[in-house]
Amino acid sequence: MRYALCFLLLFLTAPVWAAQDMSILNPSGLPIPRYVSLKSNDVNVRVGPGRRYPIRWSYHRAHLPVEIIEEFAHWRRIRDYEGAIGWVHKSVLDGKRSIMILDKPQTLYAAPSSDAQAIMRAEPMVIAPLKECTPDWCRVEIQNVAAWIRKADVWGVTREEVFDK
Repeated sequence: MRYALCFLLLFLTAPVWAAQDMSILNPSGLPIPRYVSLKSNDVNVRVGPGRRYPIRWSYHRAHLPVEIIEEFAHWRRIRDYEGAIGWVHKSVLDGKRSIMILDKPQTLYAAPSSDAQAIMRAEPMVIAPLKECTPDWCRVEIQNVAAWIRKADVWGVTREEVFDK
C-alpha cells in the first residue's frame, strides 16, 4: 500500500515538474523554433550558452534572419541560412523579422500573385524587413518599396506562418 501511495504522489506531481523544467529550457515562453534577426553588425556566436565559452565566429550583418532552436537562461541557440549553429546572448537578437533572398535573383510583385505587376528584382543575399505573410507569399520592404515575394524563395519564415502587422 505504501508503494502505491508513493507512486500515486509521483504520478500526480509529474506534470508540475515537467512544467517547471520547460520554463528552464524555454525561459522566454515563446515558441521554439522561431525566427528573429540580429540587432547589430557585430554579433559573436559561442560554442556554448555563456561568456565562458569560446567564440566560434562573428556575424557582421545587422538584420540577418536567424532561427532560435533552443533557449537556456539568457542565451539562445541559433541556426543561420547555411545551417551553422551556435549560441548568442538574447540581447543581440531582435524580434523585428526580416527575410533573406536565397539562390538567385527574384522578382517582387505589387500583389501576392505571379500574375501581378512585377515591380523590382532583388539579388541573392538581400535582406528585407518582413511585413506580412499569406500561405504562399510575404510582403517585404526594399528601399522603401513594399512588394510581395514567394515564401519558397526566401529564408526567415516558415511555410506555415500567416500574419499581418
